[in-house]
Amino acid sequence: MGAWELLLVGVVIVLGLCGVLVPGVPGSWLVWAAVLWWALTDPGALTWGVLVGATVVLVLAQAIRWGLPPRQLREAGATPRMGVYAGVGALLGFIVLPVAGAVAGFLGGIYLYERPRLGGHGPAKAAVGTVMRSGGWNVLTELFACLLVTAAWLATVIWG
Repeated sequence: MGAWELLLVGVVIVLGLCGVLVPGVPGSWLVWAAVLWWALTDPGALTWGVLVGATVVLVLAQAIRWGLPPRQLREAGATPRMGVYAGVGALLGFIVLPVAGAVAGFLGGIYLYERPRLGGHGPAKAAVGTVMRSGGWNVLTELFACLLVTAAWLATVIWG
């Protein structure tokens, strides 16, 4: 697979990661489709292993999401800008403290958005709890699974 094709796969994966944060956009499907495209055009044991692992992780994430309460983020006061803060926080947390940092980064991103808006630590902390109970765990579960798949794909492309 050439560099341009890898770049296009990476762009589709990034679009999928962004799509997780936008209601109605099938972000995890885009990430999975990009990994499938990569595995079909560059067949090998390692690429198929990444595809199978991605499928298992994303199906497991969907199963977990079905067990969580439905998303009602708008009613909790979530805005698209809050989603950007949470997504960037999760990505930075995932990079700084691999894997586990995504959760802290997601929660920290929501908190950093709410703190100046609400004017204090207490109301911002309460807002984070409200957002997470209103569907934030759904978004975090899907985003975390997509970040795991992205990390596996990137590691395989770089070191595989």
